[in-house]
Amino acid sequence: MTSTTAFWLAGREATGDDRFDVTSPWDGRHVASVSVPTDAQVEEAVAAAHAVVEEFAATPAHVRAAALDHVSKRLAERTEEIAQLISAENGKPIKWARGEVGRAVSVFRFAAEEARRFNGGEAQRLDTDGGGVGRLALTRRFPKGVVLGIAPFNFPLNLCAHKVAPAIAVGAPIILKPAPATPLSGLILGELLAETELPAGSWSILPVANDKMPALVQDDRLPVISFTGSDKVGYAIMDSVPRKHCTLELGGNGAAVVLADWASEADLDWAATRIATFSNYQGGQSCISVQRVIADAAVYDRLLPKIVAAVEAQVTGDPSDAATDVGPLVSEDAAKRVESWVDEAVSAGAQLLAGGKRDGASYAPTVLTELPADTTLACEEVFGPVLTVQKVDGEAEAFAAVNSSKYGLQAGVFTHDLQTAFRAHRALEVGGVIIGDVPSYRADQMPYGGAKASGVGREGVRYAMDDYTYERVLVLTGLAL
Repeated sequence: MTSTTAFWLAGREATGDDRFDVTSPWDGRHVASVSVPTDAQVEEAVAAAHAVVEEFAATPAHVRAAALDHVSKRLAERTEEIAQLISAENGKPIKWARGEVGRAVSVFRFAAEEARRFNGGEAQRLDTDGGGVGRLALTRRFPKGVVLGIAPFNFPLNLCAHKVAPAIAVGAPIILKPAPATPLSGLILGELLAETELPAGSWSILPVANDKMPALVQDDRLPVISFTGSDKVGYAIMDSVPRKHCTLELGGNGAAVVLADWASEADLDWAATRIATFSNYQGGQSCISVQRVIADAAVYDRLLPKIVAAVEAQVTGDPSDAATDVGPLVSEDAAKRVESWVDEAVSAGAQLLAGGKRDGASYAPTVLTELPADTTLACEEVFGPVLTVQKVDGEAEAFAAVNSSKYGLQAGVFTHDLQTAFRAHRALEVGGVIIGDVPSYRADQMPYGGAKASGVGREGVRYAMDDYTYERVLVLTGLAL
């Protein structure tokens, strides 16, 4: 399964005994059959990646940038086809799938741009002390080695792109393991990379089962691990390989704070619409979807009915329909888990204002209030279309409520006050603070990651490139400076 061996291509049936079927979470229809690499093919991929480390690191920047530009261009050319594929394997509404392809186009374009300017070297004069006269330090960054990228199901193309593109940009070989539920988007990237002139072994797409991962995680030839997924799995990986470099993009239970100055009808309409949209987009299966609304008492009574109405207006149904806002979850088991958490919360005293019903793999957009603090829904990431609304008195109480979570990925703060924005930036224990909007905003070039149980390290193309490399200093002696 390296760049020189065959892999499943979209529209072709897999052959051989070792394969699995991809089915639609919406209607259960067969989408594709995918060949699973054998143990020998996995070893071939790892050995090839390890063997090409020096060659790939020395590959000229223009070669890597051209490959990244090619993938970006080809993704753009095939947007509709790939969006349909994402929607089929993931259940994501087609309008969100199209947006995901557009983001992946940008990720590869950003990476191509960064590859051309990255690692130019920083010169530092050393004659600031007598012992450094005639000496100059030149600092450059070099790849740490092969990257093992482990991607989740919720953004099956764009989160694969966030593993692959920065690695290629810095000349680090990458082995990408897409989620078992959604392997097709990652394999499409492999198809496009196979059209480039990158050296053999510099990338591999391995749709292996999760139970094959411990051996790959432990393999000393793969010194860098970039994982996106649950905190339980992420920290288990880190604990198992304490001497490896791990970037972990983990869970969240994103909070949207609506403060007292966000008080006009237009303000509250905007907040309600954004909250309803981004608590339910991707079926709520986003680490930065809105799970908690923390509203100041001054606006709570007017905001709550607007949120409920906006949530109930979300169009649910067939993800292939362009009018659909909310499709199914990735599986019926996922929907059953969400159902159980909501039922537990209601039994404990939470008030159900909308939704709360499951139909197969679909779960209706849901709003609750008065959520007891010790319920699973209050403590964990629901990863479903469920929203809770809480009343607080003042800014300090609102910020404390955000920080009460074990997670700290991003938070949104609806305020017009610039000083409040800066106080939020200082006070909130999260990786990103979004002012005037929900926590669900992410630009693919900005640093993205969290605090506390939301992980370690940062993604975002340039920031991942830094993460995949280390500084090496060259001291030149005997210079007439």
